[in-house]
Amino acid sequence: QVELVESGGGLVQPGGSLRLSCKASRSILSIFISFSNKGWYREAPGKQRELVASISNDGSTTYSDSVKGRFTISRDNSRKTIYLQMNSLRPEDTAVYYCNMGDRNANNWGHGTQVTVSS
Repeated sequence: QVELVESGGGLVQPGGSLRLSCKASRSILSIFISFSNKGWYREAPGKQRELVASISNDGSTTYSDSVKGRFTISRDNSRKTIYLQMNSLRPEDTAVYYCNMGDRNANNWGHGTQVTVSS
């Protein structure tokens, strides 16, 4: 199993931006690429964990309706890292954001990074 390490969270004012990173630690490139789905989830207080954005190996992406047009998911295979660029942040984006990578036989989660959007 790989270790997923998220970073980039913090406190930001409404309308601001953050970029989250998730690195597949202790993995080699072939293992990172083998995960057919990679994405970001978030869990706000009192709410279920929800999918925010995902990217598959064919390059297709999905976004939740609440973040579409504001967030962008990307990957850098050479760095074994995926990113989530978050623009025009709103208070309702406040949550713990989790990285996920998996396929039919594996499902790996990071430990989360806090994003707080507040005036």
